[in-house]
Amino acid sequence: MKRLTALLLAALMLLAATACDKSGGGARDNGAKDNGAKESETIEFWAEDSPAMKSIITFVNEVCDESSEKFIPADKRVAVFDSDGTLYGELFPTYFDQCLMMHRLLHDDTYEAPAADKEFAQALETAFLTGQPEPKSPRSTGQITTESFKGFTVEEYRAYIRKFMSEPIWGFEGMNYGQGSFKPMVALIKYLVKHDFMVYIVSGAETNLLRELWADDLGAYVPPYRVIGSTISLVATGQGDKAPRDYNLSADDEVIIGGDMTYKCLKMAKVANIINQIGVTPTLAFGNSSGDFAMGTYAVRSGGKAYMLLCDDTERDYGDTEKAAEFKASCEELGFETVSMKDEFTTIYGENVRKTQIVAEEEMSKAA
Repeated sequence: MKRLTALLLAALMLLAATACDKSGGGARDNGAKDNGAKESETIEFWAEDSPAMKSIITFVNEVCDESSEKFIPADKRVAVFDSDGTLYGELFPTYFDQCLMMHRLLHDDTYEAPAADKEFAQALETAFLTGQPEPKSPRSTGQITTESFKGFTVEEYRAYIRKFMSEPIWGFEGMNYGQGSFKPMVALIKYLVKHDFMVYIVSGAETNLLRELWADDLGAYVPPYRVIGSTISLVATGQGDKAPRDYNLSADDEVIIGGDMTYKCLKMAKVANIINQIGVTPTLAFGNSSGDFAMGTYAVRSGGKAYMLLCDDTERDYGDTEKAAEFKASCEELGFETVSMKDEFTTIYGENVRKTQIVAEEEMSKAA
């Protein structure tokens, strides 16, 4: 009887092990797969022969495999992404926050902009639409933008951004400013989160602006506390001239925008923000400009990888092949891998979105 029981138990264990193998379960279910699965694994909207996609998938499977020397525990598995030009188009005709600024100063009938700011914004818009150098200003565009929203509550500010997101995007048909994300990069973030990566957006744009911009596409994957951008001053309505350390918020106070850009999250400032606000060195870093080099270097020198997008697609976007080639050379010198938007993305904004080159040229002619 004991012998029969032992045989039955052994048979049940064998059946359970077989079922586990067929279902892909077990300790490797945290993202690592067998070799056959790795070879066929893809990311939506990426070309099947994309070198960057294959590199990312190989690396992700290595760091998720507990038997690999490159294994990284889930609580240390961090990926950081720039926003403009990396997750979102930056040629509409410029960065989202600058488009917002020009809308506020030039096209918002409810706001009377200071004459000097309005003159600068007009010159800036004309320069963008005609391909001319940006006019100089003693204040940054970030500071001018922040001043234009002085006195707004954070909720009013985000509601204003949300309303602007419904405006049609310059230079394209079929989408508005709330839909300007790169579909392959959004799919990449979803892929990384599926493999237990904590994804952060680390950008030069203002933090609350970024949180509103990404709430729809990425809110379920990148919560607000994982969005890190530039900082603006916030004050209480009853605070007056008192410093924040000398004033306590009262029940009757509103928290409003004070009107100053206090910290710009670019270059080394991105690394400082990662250290101060995340506390874990990134395993992966994604960017598209020299403003992201420090962040990429911080990841690579610790054994991680950095990938930089090349804006080289002149059919589906306003790419520049010469600038892309120069940027690629700079990236290779730093040990970064690059992603050709032209060759490695099956779509950028979606199949129903069309670049309106003729319309764009007419607008440039009118602006000139």
